Amino acid sequence: MIRLRGVRKSYTTNKVVNEVLKGIDLDIEAGEFVGIVGRSGSGKTTLLNIIGALDSHYDGSVEVDGKQLRELDDVEISAYRNQNIGFIFQSFYLLEHMTCVENVALPAVFARGESAVPHEAALARAREVMEQVELSEKCDALPNTLSGGQKQRIAIARALFNRPKVMICDEPTGNLDVATAQSIVALFHRLNQEQDITLVIVTHDRLIAGACKRVVHITDGRIVDGSGALFDAAEPEPEPQPEPEPEPEPEPRARAERPLDDQPEPRLTSEAGLSA
Repeated sequence: MIRLRGVRKSYTTNKVVNEVLKGIDLDIEAGEFVGIVGRSGSGKTTLLNIIGALDSHYDGSVEVDGKQLRELDDVEISAYRNQNIGFIFQSFYLLEHMTCVENVALPAVFARGESAVPHEAALARAREVMEQVELSEKCDALPNTLSGGQKQRIAIARALFNRPKVMICDEPTGNLDVATAQSIVALFHRLNQEQDITLVIVTHDRLIAGACKRVVHITDGRIVDGSGALFDAAEPEPEPQPEPEPEPEPEPRARAERPLDDQPEPRLTSEAGLSA
């Protein structure tokens, strides 16, 4: 599904080159639920933008669903993103003057050619995905009447509108409380299981990392581990080593006494002694 080879990305500021990604090799199979974790500035979001075809200025090879992204022109890239990738961000990016169902139907506005959807059909599809995220009763509500968790569910419904093969999420629970984040994680898990959607999530949230089937660790622009261990896990304690036996203290050396006839003659050090 997703295959990256030798991906490098640099930014130049005031003639100073900052290499953000340093030769990334990564494979993500169809239907996987993958978390990408690492410290701020490690290159996580940059990697996500490249996978989602939001950034085409990089070196290396990126193939998604059999397509080499570098070979697509601007029109093809736009169509590819709209039809194959669902995006979810930390901020919800809902248009406050539009109802929830209209926000969810926004991808239809940008569809062209064979992908174009009539207005009524778009609204029907939007209501369908709002039911999938359990917010069908909020179709006609405005976003400013919703809680943070409800807004994120609307954003997820919008990402689901075009039946994407891949959903790319950047800190999707960053603005949510723990209980709401748990419900969003449960929704991601259900979408992955029931619809076989490939999920790629950048997160600092242990809750999401724990739900992922595989966790990829990035440090300083390099993948250091993709085995699936949870990030920031405690390192295993070293096996106890037997304490070395203390070395025996050296026995005190006996002081040898010289025989009387072998004693040195006394030295005269005083004036009185010299005059004598």
